[in-house]
Amino acid sequence: MIDAIPIPLLTCSDENPSTSLFAGIIAQSCNLYSSRSNPAGAPSRPLTKTRGRASEKNELKPWRVKSWSIGTPSARYVAKMEDVLAVYQRPYDNKRPVVCLDEKSKELRSTPRGVLPMRSGRAAYQDYEYERHGVCNLFLAVEPLRGWRRVTVTERRTAQDFAERLQQLVDEDYPEVEKIVLVTDNLNTHCPASLYERFEPAEARRIVDKIEWHYTPEHGSWLNMAECELSVLSTQCLRRDLSDRESLTVEALAWEKRRNGMQVKIDWQFTTDDARIKLKRLYPVLKEQKSC
Repeated sequence: MIDAIPIPLLTCSDENPSTSLFAGIIAQSCNLYSSRSNPAGAPSRPLTKTRGRASEKNELKPWRVKSWSIGTPSARYVAKMEDVLAVYQRPYDNKRPVVCLDEKSKELRSTPRGVLPMRSGRAAYQDYEYERHGVCNLFLAVEPLRGWRRVTVTERRTAQDFAERLQQLVDEDYPEVEKIVLVTDNLNTHCPASLYERFEPAEARRIVDKIEWHYTPEHGSWLNMAECELSVLSTQCLRRDLSDRESLTVEALAWEKRRNGMQVKIDWQFTTDDARIKLKRLYPVLKEQKSC
């Protein structure tokens, strides 16, 4: 038996059964969602506006889960972290541009029952049923200080695809530079070996020599500014259903063109000095060596 919280503005009358039933339902609903239970025999008290806010703020919400990723404290982690942060502190050099590269997958699916388009005062409607059409991969390269990015859509996520994207970066995007200062993560395909899997040794070596490699630490992808751009791409472009690679390519290129036209730059503020204070727990504790 559920003890209802009294609702002062509703009165239950025997003369009007529908009003009585409606008031009872409202009272039970308020009691269920207020996360308050009265001990046996204790009188019920009205749920005031202030108490209701405090209850909602402090109640447990088991359906909400937040993900996090932070590295294990180690010298290897902080060495890679400080290396990337030092790269981000370099002044802009058009002969040695800093480029961040990352990738993500996008599930292709359609809505077989169609969509009711939105109109004034009403959102678009679509059935919960959907049909899958495979997965595509998106490479995103961004030059933060210049406000330039490029999205490339591929059918797969393989070492050969990554090698072809590096060749495109060297020959098409930056043919005149001395070196491309590349920041990427530790995915197993993100390495010079991928070039040797795709190209002849001479071509692979030519591309490798044009790149200065810098890796984020394991569980440290937050240091890759391409992650920021992928987040924006996902929010602004990839949240709706897209059924084929061609549609995905058109949408991604339109987003790229608009973003490049605005020359949106990334102003990275986190420095090595900040890391040594705020992430002090990640640094190894030095042990004094006893002299013999």
